[in-house]
Amino acid sequence: MIWKKKEITPEEQEKKRQREIDREILSSKNEKKDGTKTHGEVLRDQITDALKTYDKSSSSIILSSLTAGMEIGFSYLLLCSLFFFLEGKVAEDTIFKMISFVYPLGFILVVLGQSILFTEQTALLTLPVLNNKRSPKSMFRLWGLVVSGNLLGGFFIGILLIWLGPRLGIFDLAVIEKIALHVTHASVPVILVSAMLAGWLMGLLSWLLASFRDTISQIVVIFLITSVLSFTSLHHSIIGNIEVFSGMITSDQISFWDYLTFESTALIGNAFGGAIFVALLKYRAFVFNIGK
Repeated sequence: MIWKKKEITPEEQEKKRQREIDREILSSKNEKKDGTKTHGEVLRDQITDALKTYDKSSSSIILSSLTAGMEIGFSYLLLCSLFFFLEGKVAEDTIFKMISFVYPLGFILVVLGQSILFTEQTALLTLPVLNNKRSPKSMFRLWGLVVSGNLLGGFFIGILLIWLGPRLGIFDLAVIEKIALHVTHASVPVILVSAMLAGWLMGLLSWLLASFRDTISQIVVIFLITSVLSFTSLHHSIIGNIEVFSGMITSDQISFWDYLTFESTALIGNAFGGAIFVALLKYRAFVFNIGK
């Protein structure tokens, strides 16, 4: 009798490959002597952190993302104050470039405070889906909770600063309008591509932060990445939410449709940039040759 070799089904091949990927990730070497981590170790830590976020309760996710939406408002407070202070003393285009020096503050507060910011978490939350540990449905649900919390927090801090700024004499409503118009002046395709690049950078920020353990290095990385966003006027959906929402409720130059168009476009672009250009490419770069 001739025994035929049992054929392996595609499903079994996929399960075997997944086991090999998981084993390779878990067995990644420890950090290098210079204090940085290997690609595999960063990937392992990112997936572990993301799974912890998936396991949190909905109320915890909402509260943390609500906090992030409010904390990012401190960047808005500073950029409005700086614009008002320099207006008439420096050319307006120069002011928008100088804003990049104060823009990172809110991001530093959010990231080091471990609140959940959509653009910083997009790539992170995609990794367990790519690693078959969570479903796309659960990812989109989590994205929805985080975005909702971030936007609500932005609404609150925006309204608060609109009331407070003029009363403290640190900026006026005209400044709010100019900043909102600056953010929304581009066409929808331009905002989309710009937001994709911003999402790419924010995804890289999450990846780079996982490579360092000391706080000083993390602050430097956050400052560099987010100042690039500001200096180049790339569109960030969460701080942009505060900028355009504040302009909408204080100026007749910004309509609700303008706000809705900008925010939906920026969210899509940020999500695509973080998930595709960072999560997918970083993950595939690690597993491409495993099991071959």
